[in-house]
Amino acid sequence: MEETAPTILFVDDEDGFRYATTKALEKAGFAVTAERDYVGALRELESDKRIDLLLTDVVMPDRLHGFALARMARLRRRGMKVVYITGYDVPTTDAVGKVLRKPISEEALVDEIRDVLAR
Repeated sequence: MEETAPTILFVDDEDGFRYATTKALEKAGFAVTAERDYVGALRELESDKRIDLLLTDVVMPDRLHGFALARMARLRRRGMKVVYITGYDVPTTDAVGKVLRKPISEEALVDEIRDVLAR
């Protein structure tokens, strides 16, 4: 039986970072759906698609931050793994997953995601 690639829903409003990170994750063997905001992310979460992990920016436009998005995601998909990524010094008391700081190398990001998925 063939093993399927872990699936990641990646949400980040910075187009260049979202594109480069998506390519790096795909190169590492992950199946990635990338969205620029919470509206697209919620649409994906409402679908029947398998999503193993939410990778989300913390500070995003349109009033909904990554911590709130993660709480909404976990209401829809219990036990979903979450990794946050941020370039800002933000309080992490609302985090339900691992918080990573930008800038981060592609290798370090992939390693962190693999670690979270293995738990």
